[in-house]
Amino acid sequence: MILWFRRRYLELLGSIYIYNEHRGYTAIDRVIEAIRRRAPDDAGFLAAIEKHRADERKHYVMFRRWFQLQGLMPFAVDRTCGHIDRFVEIMFRSSIDGLDNDALVARDDLFERLCRVIALTERRGYRQVETLLRHPIVRTDPTLVKIFQIIKRDEPSHWAPYERWLSLRGARRSSWWERRIDGFIHSELLLLKLPILFLSPRLKRRRDWCDAQEDGAAPAIARAALISLS
Repeated sequence: MILWFRRRYLELLGSIYIYNEHRGYTAIDRVIEAIRRRAPDDAGFLAAIEKHRADERKHYVMFRRWFQLQGLMPFAVDRTCGHIDRFVEIMFRSSIDGLDNDALVARDDLFERLCRVIALTERRGYRQVETLLRHPIVRTDPTLVKIFQIIKRDEPSHWAPYERWLSLRGARRSSWWERRIDGFIHSELLLLKLPILFLSPRLKRRRDWCDAQEDGAAPAIARAALISLS
């Protein structure tokens, strides 16, 4: 019973992370497109966001490898477990896929709002990883611990460019109510959705990987991560 509880928790945790990491790097593609159109000469900002995208892809590949080593597929969780999905839906009243990139390019207020949402999401992710690295169940899996250590190392470089961009333009940082929304989304997942999924006897597994339709192999940075987990 204890072994089942531990495995169920870790597999569900990994399933939520693999969804969020995939959603993260595919959503950042919209940000990259907007930056290229808004500020084509801001090479430093663009390079930092491209690194963020590469790291999210690397994290996704590491979780995929973790499941592959166990001969398992992740549970089929969806956007209801996606932090950035829920944050965008609340802040923009639109799904990520439904965001108007032309409006993000043309309107400073919308792009600044998106930067604040991403920065808050990344800071939340860092705090959550710190908690997980102390979690007694997580610490029973050395490979998962190594994955979270890599994520913790990478995270500060993810929120920094967005906050720096806002600061350089005199734009406001996140407000108390934006931080409150971020906290609500996290609590909703932790206290409501995670227990429901954990206790659901008919929770299905994915039949394919999130990136099954994407072209090309994992980039060199992801392959290096796989080597470190072997």
